Amino acid sequence: MSGPNDFTTIIKPSAGLFNLKLREVWAYRDLIFILARRDIVAVYKQTILGPLWFLISPVLTVLVYMFVFGSIAGISTDGMPQAVFYLGGITLWNYFSSCFTATANTFTANAQIFGKVYFPRIVAPMANVLANMVKLGIQMLLFLVVLCYFMYQEGSSVAITKEIYLLPILIIMMAGLSLGIGIIISSLTTKYRDFKNFIGFGVSLLMYASPVIYPISAVKDKGYGELLAYNPIAPIIETFRYIFTGYGHLDWRGLLISGLVTLAILLLGLVLFNRVERTFMDTV
Repeated sequence: MSGPNDFTTIIKPSAGLFNLKLREVWAYRDLIFILARRDIVAVYKQTILGPLWFLISPVLTVLVYMFVFGSIAGISTDGMPQAVFYLGGITLWNYFSSCFTATANTFTANAQIFGKVYFPRIVAPMANVLANMVKLGIQMLLFLVVLCYFMYQEGSSVAITKEIYLLPILIIMMAGLSLGIGIIISSLTTKYRDFKNFIGFGVSLLMYASPVIYPISAVKDKGYGELLAYNPIAPIIETFRYIFTGYGHLDWRGLLISGLVTLAILLLGLVLFNRVERTFMDTV
């Protein structure tokens, strides 16, 4: 006589913990572009100014920074024109913060879609990173316009350096860092909703721990320079400013460490994301 368990079929995920499904992600590459287009259109579809907000936001931010941190606080800009310095800092920072915030909410924001149809879940945060490339491109154009204005001023020492070839690498590093940290937070958010409340102020704290409104040279003399060595964002922003202005110095060691940390965070995030995506519908 057969027992009750003889007719029970147990279905388990066949993929291992370290199976990142890269081949499957490549097969769904068209979906990445579709989701990225959706994210771009959805944000500004019912606004009057539309994509112009990509320009208005950094301009207003730079004006506030020039008044508060430049005029009132008197924080050094390492000899750079204030507009170039602050815009150079927030251009990459805005890309990081936008990607991180969107990626950190991946599971909760896409729960309805994930529950209805199957596709590699990592496609959603990758689409966020791609969609924010448009915003980055527009703000890069704004930065270049401001940079050219100061470059051609009489007596200006602002100049683009020969290390400009590092720009794509810096963008890739920032994208990988935001994707890695974002999917780690999104994976933890499925079970611990407290992390969702941490996202907003965590981004603000990280900005002040990064050389967005001050140069590294301004904090080295105060003993804080060693702390910035543990922040992988710091050498990316400093290198970005250096290759476009020639001010400061290129820290190859810091850039290498930042790259290794970024790779480690991204791999950790992918492994954790791969584990959580199997059961997240039970907790979201």
